[in-house]
Amino acid sequence: MVELTPKQIVEELDKYVIGQEGAKRSVAVALRNRFRRNLLPDEIKNEITPKNILMIGPTGVGKTEIARRLAKLVNAPFIKVEATKFTEVGYVGRDVDSIVRDIIETSIRIVKAERSQEVQEKAYELALEQIGKVLLPSPGKNKKDNNPFEALFNYSSREAEAVIPEEDENITMNRFYIKEKIRRGELNDQIVEIEVEDNSSSTIDMFSGIGIEQMSINFQDMLGSIFPPKLKKKKMFVKDAIKILTQQEAQKLIDMDSVIDEAIMRAEERGIIFIDEIDKIAGKGYSTGPDVSREGVQRDILPIVEGSTVMTKYGPVKTDYMLFIGAGAFHVSKVSDLIPELQGRFPVRVELTSLTKENFREILTKPNNALIKQYKALLHTEGLEVDFEEEAVNEIAEIAAIMNEESEDIGARRLYTVMEKLFEDLSYNASEMTEKRFTITKEYVERILSSNIKEKDTSRYII
Repeated sequence: MVELTPKQIVEELDKYVIGQEGAKRSVAVALRNRFRRNLLPDEIKNEITPKNILMIGPTGVGKTEIARRLAKLVNAPFIKVEATKFTEVGYVGRDVDSIVRDIIETSIRIVKAERSQEVQEKAYELALEQIGKVLLPSPGKNKKDNNPFEALFNYSSREAEAVIPEEDENITMNRFYIKEKIRRGELNDQIVEIEVEDNSSSTIDMFSGIGIEQMSINFQDMLGSIFPPKLKKKKMFVKDAIKILTQQEAQKLIDMDSVIDEAIMRAEERGIIFIDEIDKIAGKGYSTGPDVSREGVQRDILPIVEGSTVMTKYGPVKTDYMLFIGAGAFHVSKVSDLIPELQGRFPVRVELTSLTKENFREILTKPNNALIKQYKALLHTEGLEVDFEEEAVNEIAEIAAIMNEESEDIGARRLYTVMEKLFEDLSYNASEMTEKRFTITKEYVERILSSNIKEKDTSRYII
């Protein structure tokens, strides 16, 4: 785990998320406490569990972005789930155990990618060897076995093995030159036929439609140890063949048992699960019958949040030390509408505020992925340089703030609507414009976006 202090974590989050200092401090402390916990002796380490966080605030103010950037910061397994997609066990729909199965799959992808990177050089060399053999095959190797039992009993005719030593040396030398040419990219556009693994597997779904997930039989998994993987021939350029063969060789070099063990450990110790729209499963008195999508879901989520063991196809996974971040607007319902046991599992409460005009101005210019930088980069591909006057940026921010006040408050997402409208004509005509520099002024912003601002009608409030 990356050793970052809470202040350093907040500084990193500031590069992408504007405002919301309280939420940033809370997640920074939670992340640092994980690092501190790992330094403790086992007898006290096992007693310390993460203090889950509940973020309360309107949409578009940065709840999801804070959690996602936090996970990327330490390369931790992270998933975002919508609480409204789950139903109580026994009903049609996703069951909450799939949350844990999803984070394990995410963790395996992370570890697998790291291990692939470690063996990348060796895999590349093996891929070169394969391409060399395809471009310059050995004599006698193309002879097909007439006896079908030869492959089964590992028997091959001696005639096929008879290779003249001088020829063998020449072939080895020629393959060396071919590999050097491939390294230099001289054979990139040559077409070659290679054998690749056929990943289309035969899967039979069982118990479909009764809420039990991932109950399927994969014949390739069952018989993989008996029969080799199915191969198919494909023609492609050498540069593409090298990439595919390198990936295949890297997969062979990776110890999947070690990957799974590491992935489970990371998910259990570092996993971050972001449960969005948690306010939508809160509420009392909305239904007279069994509420399978509200309190039923809360009761099912509770064991996972408080710590339990979930069975997956990779083995049992404990959720005791995973960090859960709940988020919701809580406009209609209140936090107190959640069942008391679930409330107690989110001891850290953070309220995120609505974005102001100043926040919008900073979002447009300050972050590493600022919207203005994105639009400039997009139009730069057409050779068009776009400049913004300071007053124009202020006007865009003010219009976004007014639109959020006049209609629904959708936070920073309002800027996407405003910027798309502002750049609609420029994006459409950019490829044909003769003038390759365009300055966006305050007057241009007012002219384009004036129709989007609705003046508040105060007459209806006058008696």
